[in-house]
Formats: sequence, C-alpha cells, structure tokens
Amino acid sequence: MTAFLVVLVIILFGISVWQMSRIFQLAQVKPSVNSEIASDKDNNTQGYLMMGFLAFIYILTIVSFWLWSDTLLPDSASEHGSRIDNLMLISMILIFFVGIITQGVLHYFAFIYRGNKVKRATFYADNDKLEFIWTIIPVIVLAGLIIYGLFTWTDIMNVDKDDDPLIVELYAQQFNWKARYGGNDNTLGEANVRLIEGVNQLGVDPADPNGQDDKIVTELHLPVGRKVLFKMRSQDVLHSAYMPHFRAQMNCVPGMITQFAFTPTVTTAEMRQNDHIVEKVANINNIRKEKSAALAVNGEEPLETYEFDYVLLCNKICGISHYNMQMKIIVESEEDYNSWLAEQPSLAEQLTK
Repeated sequence: MTAFLVVLVIILFGISVWQMSRIFQLAQVKPSVNSEIASDKDNNTQGYLMMGFLAFIYILTIVSFWLWSDTLLPDSASEHGSRIDNLMLISMILIFFVGIITQGVLHYFAFIYRGNKVKRATFYADNDKLEFIWTIIPVIVLAGLIIYGLFTWTDIMNVDKDDDPLIVELYAQQFNWKARYGGNDNTLGEANVRLIEGVNQLGVDPADPNGQDDKIVTELHLPVGRKVLFKMRSQDVLHSAYMPHFRAQMNCVPGMITQFAFTPTVTTAEMRQNDHIVEKVANINNIRKEKSAALAVNGEEPLETYEFDYVLLCNKICGISHYNMQMKIIVESEEDYNSWLAEQPSLAEQLTK
C-alpha cells in the first residue's frame, strides 16, 4: 500500500508540474505571427499524406490476402458448416466493400478539401435527404444480416428428437477437457461438481442407474454422418468449447449446462488427404525440421513430426495455461467408433477397481 501511495504522489506531482507549465505558457505574450496556424504548405503536405496512407491501406490489404490466405480454415467438416461459412463470406464481402469505399471517400475528401487561404467552407445546417440515405441504407443492410443470421442460428440449434443424436458431455476445467459418453443406453447420468471424488472426476451421481455405464475419456471420438449433441459443463471458470473445423463454439458456464449439436461429415483420414491440409502440414513440418536442426546443435531433442488432427480448444482466456487447453478429436466410421467405445471402461468398472 505504501508503494502504491508513493507512486500515486509522484504521478500527481508530475501532473501538477505539467499543468503549471501550461499556465506559464498561456500567460506569456503571444507573438504577432502565430506559428501554430497551419500554412498552405502544411495543408498540402497533410493532404498528400492522407492519400499516401490510403494507398498504404489498400496495398497492405492486398499483400495480406496474397501472403496469408493459406492460413484460413479448410472446407467445413460438419453438415451445418457451409451455412456458417456463407454467412461469414457475405458479412466479410459487405464489410470490405463498405470499408474500401468509405476509406477512399474519407481520405479523398481530406485531400480535395484540405485547408486553403482562398477557399472557404460552405456551412449546411442540415440535409434531411442525405441524413435519411446514410441512415436507412445501413439499417436495411444490418437488418438483413441479422435476420439471415437468426434463421441460420435457429436451424443449427434446432435439434430434432427424431435424429436420435449421440449424447456427449464436454467437461471443462483449468486446463484440460474430458468427455463423457452415455454408454449403451446413450443417456448421461446426473452429475454435480460436489460429487467429485477419486476416479469420479466429473461428479457423476453413483446412485443414478443411468450413470453406471457412462464412460469418461480424454480423447473425443465421433462417428461420421451421425448427429452429436454436446452437453457442456465447466468446473471452475468460464470456458468456451471451440471446434474450428466443425464451425462449432459454445460457452461452458459454471453452474449450468449449455449445448451445441452438429453432424460430422469428413473423417480424420479423409481430412488428412485434403489438399489444403496436406500443404499446411508440409509447411509445418518444414519449419519443425529447421528448428530441430538448430536444437540438435545444442544437443536437444528434435521436434516430433506433425500430423493433422481435429482439435477441441478453449476460446476463452481462462488462465495461465489457456493456450494449451485442447483435446484431440477423431472422426471415424460408425464401426470404428463402436469398437473404440466398447474398449473404454465404464464408470461402474472404474469405481469397483
């Protein structure tokens, strides 16, 4: 507290000195020629700089797309992903179109109407027609985007019971994920963080018969072509379950259950053959190869060869190890999924060990 007060006093003292210097400057007799008034030369310089900055913005945008367009995600691996991508594409086209036009007009006007001793600005108190135009157009465009987005979101979030979705719980905690499957009955048992004890790391109610065959895993497996309904919980702070390749994201909120559903359409093996992914993996491994050579000079272990996998990430800054909070996702055939699930021990088997 003492250190804080000392720093505060120093800051206040500095502000006082600065204010007094301003008072002394204002009290001085001003020269007859005010050097702070911009001359025509100054205005011309600023006008040309505005046009130069406009050119810089446009060139930077083009170069950024040219150099880093390959960092974008590949085609969506979920059924609803194409609608999310279309909504994003339409939004970005509108944003870039409006941004390019408005920035061009803004900088051009700053140049063409730059200060001049001969010219004088014309003052308009108001212009109802102009104000109506620049108000109604954004209203119409934004209303269209919002309505389109609402319909898209409603279609995605609407889970039909007839789809018989696979029920999976995603459990978030600092700084890892766990997944819980409902077993053969595809029904999750009741759970509460107050029941966490020993191997029962998710707090599943041992008295609930639906929870006896639940299976808790640290690697997420999904059958391709089947809708999956994720039930999400958080043990400690606000997390966000983010699966970028499936265009899926939902907050995990302590004390409540949130949900999101999607249907995987591309297996992990198929995505690894995607041209975009093949190129990206090759680029990553080239970088790792160069770094491994540098590590070998120092006698350190080389980096492992990277292989693409879907991942579940946390998209909320949840603490110091937030960057490393992820879980591997494997999308496979229904047969492979069933074989993998059969190998996982149930909660009842874990409790009796």
